[in-house]
Amino acid sequence: MRKLGIYISMVLIITILLPTVIVKTFKFVPKGNSAQGEALEEEIKPILEVEEKPIVVGYVYDKIKFYNNKSGLVEEMNIDDYVKGVVAAEMPAAFHIEALKAQAIAARTYAISRNLKYKEGHPDHSSAPICSGIHCQAYLSFSQLGELNGESWIENYWPKIEEAVNLTKGLGIFYNGEIIEPLYHSTSGGRTEDVKDVFAAELPYLKSVTSPYEEEAPKFKNTITLTTTEFIEKIKSKYPKVNLNKDNLPDKIKLIDRTITGRVKKIAIDGIILEGRDLRDLFALNSTNFIISMDKKLNIIDIETYGFGHGVGMSQWGANGMGKHGSNFEEILKHYYTGVEIRSISN
Repeated sequence: MRKLGIYISMVLIITILLPTVIVKTFKFVPKGNSAQGEALEEEIKPILEVEEKPIVVGYVYDKIKFYNNKSGLVEEMNIDDYVKGVVAAEMPAAFHIEALKAQAIAARTYAISRNLKYKEGHPDHSSAPICSGIHCQAYLSFSQLGELNGESWIENYWPKIEEAVNLTKGLGIFYNGEIIEPLYHSTSGGRTEDVKDVFAAELPYLKSVTSPYEEEAPKFKNTITLTTTEFIEKIKSKYPKVNLNKDNLPDKIKLIDRTITGRVKKIAIDGIILEGRDLRDLFALNSTNFIISMDKKLNIIDIETYGFGHGVGMSQWGANGMGKHGSNFEEILKHYYTGVEIRSISN
């Protein structure tokens, strides 16, 4: 009987218990089964190619009308010829080709946005929506570039300017489907400025961002030195009622507010509240990112400035640095203009 019991037990183990253990230990899922995410191989989904349609701006953008500050005349020309003159005037032609392409798109976009915004003429030049000076964006004709830079420049760099414009033909910068006003400047000093702190406007694509690789810029940092007397006389030339002398100067000048990037927003001089740009204009400083320090022993004032320009939007020297470090024009523009798209423009 004992042998019979052992035999029956062995039969039960082989026929019932062992298969149960095997089934509960190994989890077999057939290859290709995508149920509940248990597939052994990731399902390959078809890639849908989305056709990017040009954005319609409702403006015949193939020609630009602008006021020529030098001749005093209104000119109208093909937009790509105009953009070539802007790129050559606004950015050193020796810059990286991706920076030049970014500049070409920014210049084209700016010109179109101004033509849309000031169809009846800009308040400062009522005969045209845009001018050829730094008030809008600088433009130089081919002959002016030759006179200014010489034949060797034309030979070496004009083809590069043409390449940058031709390779970005028809491209513009958009935010939520609307063409933007892409402000730009020379050098930010390491971080660009939010437009609301400079022009009192709220534009979601003109936010403060870091601006790397600017250290090569000739105006990244600058210091001007004046005697204390020169400094005081300069201030009194515009604000004659201030009571300043070399003894009370440290007590009479007070910083009130800076932006998050360090630029001076407001400063008080003997009780008069000034904007940072008021002092920038008065002392011809490169930017409002400045520090004033006084050496009583030497009787001198140093004004140390970082960056060059208003600091809003794309930094041209930063764009050049990004190009040198491998960024293409789209990456450059999307870095400096928050949340934008680079799209083809349609009439």
